[in-house]
This record gives sequence, structure tokens and C-alpha cells, in this order.
Amino acid sequence: MRERLTAKQVENAKPGRHGDGGGLWLEVSTSGARHWTLRYQINGRARWMGLGSAGVVTLAHARERARLARLALLDGIDPLEARRAQRAEQRRIQAATIIFREAAKAVIESRESDWSGEHARQWRVSIAEVDSTLGSFPVAAIDTALVLKAVEPIWRRAQTTGNRTRQRIEVVLDWATARGARSGENPARWDGHLEHLLKDSHKVKHHEAMPYNAVPGFMGELRTRPGTAARALEFLVLCASRSGEVLGARWSEIDIDQKIWTIPAARMKADKDHTVPLATAALKILAGQSRNSEFVFAAPRSGRAMERHALADVMKAMERHETVHGFRSSFSDWAADNTAFPQEVRQQALAHAIPNKVEAAYRRGALLEKRRRLMADWATFCAALVGDVVLLEPTWRKRDGRKLVFETLAAIQSDHA
Repeated sequence: MRERLTAKQVENAKPGRHGDGGGLWLEVSTSGARHWTLRYQINGRARWMGLGSAGVVTLAHARERARLARLALLDGIDPLEARRAQRAEQRRIQAATIIFREAAKAVIESRESDWSGEHARQWRVSIAEVDSTLGSFPVAAIDTALVLKAVEPIWRRAQTTGNRTRQRIEVVLDWATARGARSGENPARWDGHLEHLLKDSHKVKHHEAMPYNAVPGFMGELRTRPGTAARALEFLVLCASRSGEVLGARWSEIDIDQKIWTIPAARMKADKDHTVPLATAALKILAGQSRNSEFVFAAPRSGRAMERHALADVMKAMERHETVHGFRSSFSDWAADNTAFPQEVRQQALAHAIPNKVEAAYRRGALLEKRRRLMADWATFCAALVGDVVLLEPTWRKRDGRKLVFETLAAIQSDHA
């Protein structure tokens, strides 16, 4: 093999491709950039392998790199694929040094903008609680035994908290796997794995709900209470929403003209956008809220979203033992007992998932107006009168396609006239 180029020729080469022999080429671009490539064939197919910039790799070094590549070919090794495999292994080794603490921090930072302040706080608390056990370990080294060591003490103290911590560990390890920092099954997964190792002693306990016939009296008392938290709770009841959805509500999600509130998927339990038709009473609450913050029900001092316990605190101050979440059950029971709206309308009002995908796609667009009438009826019921609601034996009567079984001691003012 005769070498054709000299160092001077390399330095002064014009744009184009200049051969040095044995498949080694100097390529010069029109901009003047120069780099080395090696052309070779494997299985009858030509391949081009970059050997580096001529500004860094000298002619002698380029010839040596080409020689080593030719030696690999003699051994049946594709030098280009071998180099790619070597780089992948280097990345894997580098990724494998990521410790759990760093991975968890990366997960939180990447998702925090979509979370409420309270959710982000809970994540940090969970990660801090397992830091002494998992924090300094490379994510690639974390196995089932380590996960159990971190989770079991929390699990024994409070199973729900322990399970949420386990779920967050699982998310961090999934993140690490997706980035090549670890491989294999996730040791924090529940189904088919930790469900056999952690005793599930949790007994289903439903959120204690206020009987729906007591809701109007409660709402009458609630309306007399001052403060943003009281208005947020009132709005929650009228919309049959969850605490996190209401406390995280932003003005950008509200369309006053269309009388709707669209909650983004990131803040929904079902991970799908949910549109809430706003009854007149709900719109009046919004009209009374300050717009000095992006949050509809902002904490007065910070301007940020209120803490989740703010609504429960209102209930405690009113000496009520029911849970805030229980108002969704109150709404569901009322709608089932006292209206003629189909189950799918009631379920979608609660943002419950519809198993059949075809049916779900149809209902998504077809039920908004029906839900608007349902929420208007619920608001009317909630504002029936300040006092007790008297429920009579069901004597059905039709009005606009809806059946009502409640009568009050005072006139009911329609919210959807």
C-alpha cells in the first residue's frame, strides 16, 4: 500500500476528497473543514468510518487509526459497529453511577411544573424519608431487598403512606431504566412482586359523606363564612370536584363566556382533560375572587395555591365530621335518587373513566349539555333554602326531562331558568 499524501498536502488540500491509500481519505468541505474517513467493505457493502478532524488527528495518527481498523476487519470485526458498542458501554457505565438521590431530584425537577405545590412537597417528603437507605446507592444497584428496607418501616406505620412512597420509588427507577442507568425488572413494582412480600392489611374505608339531604343546610351555613377557603369549598361542592383540582385551579382554565372550567390532564386522576360546566352559583363565586394570582383560590399571603388541608380545616371549624372528598358521594347519591339523568352522564360529571373506548369517544362530545343541566340542578338543590330539606315519598313529576323528588319548605329558585 503506497501512501500518497504528505503533511503539507493535507494542510493545503482544496475542497473535495483526497486519497492516501488503503481506503484512508481526507475530506475537505467548501468551508475548509477537514476530517479523515476510512472506506472499507464488509459483506459486500461499502462503509465509511470517521477517524476525526484533521485539525486534531495528524496524518500519522490517521494512518495508525486506519491500520487498527483494518486489523479488526481481518478478525471479522466491523470496526464501526465495535466503536458504537464501545461508546454505548461507556454511556452505560457512566449512567450506572447515577445515585438514587440524583435520579429522584431529576424526576421532581422534570415534573414539578405540572404538579400542585402540595404534590411536589409530598414527593420531596417521601424521597427524604428513604434517602438514608437508598439515596447514595447507584440506581443500578437497587434491588428488592433495598426497596423493602426503605419501605417496610413506613408501611408498618401507615400503609397508605408506605404505598405512596413505594410508588414514587418505582417512578424514579423507571426513569433510570428509560435513561439506560439500570436494566431489568423494577424491584419496587407491586403487581406480581411486592404484593407477595408486603402484607396488605389495608381495609377499604370509604370517605365519610354528608347525606345529600343535609347539603343545602350545610351550604347555607358555608355561604355565611368569610375567606377564600370557604369559597373554594363551596365551589368544590357545586362542581363535585376533588380538592386538588379546585385548589390548583388557574384562571387560564376558566372560560367565563362558555361557562366551563377545563382541568388539564396533568391535574386529573384519570390523566385526561376534564371539562366542568359551571352553574350560575359557581360563576358568582368566581366573580368574587381576586385575579391578582394565577390561582383562582390563591392563599392570601403567598398568592400560591392553598395547602390541601385548607378545605378540611373549614369543615373542622364548622364542626363537621364528614370528609371533603365525601361531597362527591353526596352528589352521586343525589343524582341517582333524584334525577332521570343516565348513569353515563352522572359518571362523566365525576370524571370517572369509561371502560369502553368507542363508547368513551362518543360520550366525550355528546354529554356536555346534559352535564350542564345536571350541574345546574345540583346547584339549585344546594341552594334550596337555609334550613332542612324535607324528602317526600317519591311522587315523580317531569320537568324538562328531569325528575325531582325533593320539595322544600321555601320556594326553590331555579338556577337554569
